[in-house]
Amino acid sequence: MKLILAIIQPSKLEAVKEALTDVEVVRLTVMDCQGFGRQKGQTEVFRGREIGVNLLRKVQLQIAVNEDFVEPTVDAIIKGAKTGDQGEIGDGKIFVLPLEDCVRIRTGERGTDAV
Repeated sequence: MKLILAIIQPSKLEAVKEALTDVEVVRLTVMDCQGFGRQKGQTEVFRGREIGVNLLRKVQLQIAVNEDFVEPTVDAIIKGAKTGDQGEIGDGKIFVLPLEDCVRIRTGERGTDAV
């Protein structure tokens, strides 16, 4: 089992959800978050003064999958989140982490059956 964390642009959420549905990944958690990477934030003008805004709004997806679904899930996220053919700075990141265990609260099932 793996836990896939993806940080994407909020405007790409619907496209990513659609791409995930196409590869039969239908369970995910979505959280609003803020951060910056190579973009280093942005600047805004407030009352005539330029102010640096260090954190940009992003969306984090958390998806627990069995081994067979790792590559299709990653490919679907890339397909939905990438800007244009080449992509752009700020399109996001995907992290794939080992998932030691999973427990379904309702039934007590564990491991791959619970995912």
